Amino acid sequence: MKKPRLALLLLSLLASGAHASSDDAWAEYDTRVATACSAASTLKQAKPAGGLAHFDDRVGYTAVLIAGRYRPAHMKNRQGSELCLYDKKTGTAYVTEWAPPAPAAKR
Repeated sequence: MKKPRLALLLLSLLASGAHASSDDAWAEYDTRVATACSAASTLKQAKPAGGLAHFDDRVGYTAVLIAGRYRPAHMKNRQGSELCLYDKKTGTAYVTEWAPPAPAAKR
């Protein structure tokens, strides 16, 4: 009779510990993605412009929009944005220029 209670107690402790570390693990992962994407960016003062888009593990990527300023002098320090895809398996960040869609023409 004591063994089932002990097993139940141990399982409940393990479950609560895993749940408590889950938020910390997600925060650490989000920081890792933001840091990798900012470092991979070609923009000055690059930083995430919003929240991360966590795709299903079957896709294998997390996406984030990065905002900053263009580096080339001819760009005159204009604001720019890049889309970053973070590969969950390799920890590699890939960026490409991202421009907001042009406004629709008025009729």
